[in-house]
Amino acid sequence: MPFSRIDTFPRAAAALAGSLIILAAQTPGTQGHPDDYSRADIEYGARLYAEQCDRCHGANGVGVSGVDLRSGKFRRGNTDRELMMVITEGFPTAGMPPFKLNQAEMTGVVAYIRNMGSVDRGSMKAGDAVRGKALFEGKGACLSCHRVRDKGSRKAPDLTDIGGARSAGFFERTLLDPGSQMLPINRPVHIVTREGKVIDGRRLNEDTYTVQIADEEGRLLSLAKAGLREFKISTTSPMPSYKGELTPEELADLVSYLLSLKDQ
Repeated sequence: MPFSRIDTFPRAAAALAGSLIILAAQTPGTQGHPDDYSRADIEYGARLYAEQCDRCHGANGVGVSGVDLRSGKFRRGNTDRELMMVITEGFPTAGMPPFKLNQAEMTGVVAYIRNMGSVDRGSMKAGDAVRGKALFEGKGACLSCHRVRDKGSRKAPDLTDIGGARSAGFFERTLLDPGSQMLPINRPVHIVTREGKVIDGRRLNEDTYTVQIADEEGRLLSLAKAGLREFKISTTSPMPSYKGELTPEELADLVSYLLSLKDQ
């Protein structure tokens, strides 16, 4: 969608861990603790592990001879970054192929592997994306601001493919405390032009001389600062908190639905 032009303003351009055959350790790794990782990420990773990894590594991570994923000790993978590289690049000499994971999947898998020895997978209940969609469109009233494909409003960011870009923990934190996760490019703005036109929307980009925003109708505007009478940026998210509004089960369902929103 092209940016609208205001007067002479310029136009702007707008198997996962389960196949993780890591040889037994001689160098201590960093074993995580549940407090160091988001509960939502650990639970999402547990679900991915159960779907992809049990067949080789087993539910307890000891199905491959010489490998104990619960120990937190790996020959390769002492840090989370190194562990991600092993998953992404594979371990050809041990028969492990590389895996292509999106950000949310990678975050979840690593979070679960780091905590296998300190969490009970049996007590984790994965959210249901179908129920989450019903909450998103119903009780949560999310479509009044957000858009998913051809449904909803353009007041807030489009969530059509958000599941591949943000982690389970990010979604949970956003739902409970929206302001804590608000990105600078999504901060609300209130603008009044020299002609008195009032524009409310979200900041998308800004430099010394211009600012690009999406207004409440989703139109993309590029404005010269010299032509503005008033330009205010809010650090308070307009999104309401769902803390106390959703049960833990409903929260898990809604997170599961958001994770399912990926490119088709």
